[in-house]
Amino acid sequence: MPFFRSKPGQAREPGRKMKKRVLRMVFGIFFALSLSAQESLPNLPVISRLDPGDMVFRQYIADVEAARRRIFNRDRTGDTAELLAGDLTIYAYQLGAGEDVFTLAARCNIPYAALATLNRLAHKDGFAGAPQLILPSMPGVFIPENPESDLELLIFTGRASLDGVPVTINRAGKRERFLFIPGDDFSPTERAFFLNTGFRYPLRNYRLTSPFGPRVNPVTGNFAVHQGLDLAAPEGTEVFAVREGTVVELGTDPVYGNYIIIRHGENWASLYGHLSKFETALRNNVRSGSLIGRVGSTGQSTGPHLHFELRQNGRAQDPGRLLFTK
Repeated sequence: MPFFRSKPGQAREPGRKMKKRVLRMVFGIFFALSLSAQESLPNLPVISRLDPGDMVFRQYIADVEAARRRIFNRDRTGDTAELLAGDLTIYAYQLGAGEDVFTLAARCNIPYAALATLNRLAHKDGFAGAPQLILPSMPGVFIPENPESDLELLIFTGRASLDGVPVTINRAGKRERFLFIPGDDFSPTERAFFLNTGFRYPLRNYRLTSPFGPRVNPVTGNFAVHQGLDLAAPEGTEVFAVREGTVVELGTDPVYGNYIIIRHGENWASLYGHLSKFETALRNNVRSGSLIGRVGSTGQSTGPHLHFELRQNGRAQDPGRLLFTK
């Protein structure tokens, strides 16, 4: 029996897919006019120690301070994004023992959003064991040409303005293309995803059939509080973990049918009910977006759908207020 019980929020925003297509077209135009025409890219200067005794680190700090002053004064000087990005320089650094994104950002006087987006790290723990990092000399957000992680997709689709500059960066002999927005930072939602406190929807395509809150149970006819979302989708539709975590329960229940419960840290848990098939196992560690099961109609159900719940400290929360849709 699962440790919490019972059966979204907002429907998908119309035109979201069209917006993504338009953004990709804009990216294509930007990059066609960008630095990608260069035949070769120079090796990056390497910082050995985050210490004033390291001459490369001293130069990096000087570059950062100069860039921050220009961004701070941009309204007075009229500097455009293109002019600001002209001063962008990239350095290389191998993260040392006991260092993380926050200590690195503090020592370099650069926001961790710039470090995370340039290095394409989906969450704060991605720095652990990472290969050589690259450090930008200017605060800002780097949007990759081909976003992959939840965080990158969120940044890609969530920017109302594309006041950025195309840049091509050499990392270990490989070219990577970004749209750089000088002086930008994470939005609250993007920060939540990076700090691993945000949630994604468990289905890519669905129809909301019953939101969170009071309702008449369609099977029993009784009035009760529906503690989750019912998301209708065809039998066999893929179900994904809404955030990284550990599978703490996996079984069958008269109400939920085949269900999975994933624990996300100390305070949060998610439940996925009425599944037709399991695609994970008990005690598995899963990542955000991992395939964990398939939509079904097992248990107390009137047709194929996913019953989905979010609990914080054991109490049901409205998933419609907490889930990010892309």
